[in-house]
Amino acid sequence: MQFKGLTLVTSAFVFAACGGGEPKPAAEATPAPMAETAAPAPAAGAATMAPATGATVEVKMVGDDKGFRFEPANLTIKSGDAVKFVFVSGGPHNVAFDGSTLAADVKAQLDANFGSERMAELNSNMYMAVGQGITISFAKIPAGTYNFNCTPHLAMGMKGVLTVQ
Repeated sequence: MQFKGLTLVTSAFVFAACGGGEPKPAAEATPAPMAETAAPAPAAGAATMAPATGATVEVKMVGDDKGFRFEPANLTIKSGDAVKFVFVSGGPHNVAFDGSTLAADVKAQLDANFGSERMAELNSNMYMAVGQGITISFAKIPAGTYNFNCTPHLAMGMKGVLTVQ
């Protein structure tokens, strides 16, 4: 008999601890809607996409029995040229630039030059099919060295260096 009493008391305690009390009125149970806020305005002088004014150089994104690579992996262009990265085999591929070594204004301009073909800052969309790719303008990009890679294949050495003159 005592065992049944203990079980009943324990069950009542657990039920109370789990919120077995009275239901709250609907007004208390539903949080108030959040006030709408406008998206922040772009900063004054923010970079906008600059169209290429020079030549377009093609770089192939390749994955095969020789490994994952860009062809060519190292290239030199002039400021104002464009680079067209094209999926050839072994994807998925993308193009990502290392922003850690870039001045803030250069990083912003290069990112803007990706246009709508980006999934994150200085990162193109992921390309899954042969022939897909991105053309990135190097207009308004100063002379310098720019390291790039394919995010999914970086650990396998798929990277390159682009020099802008």
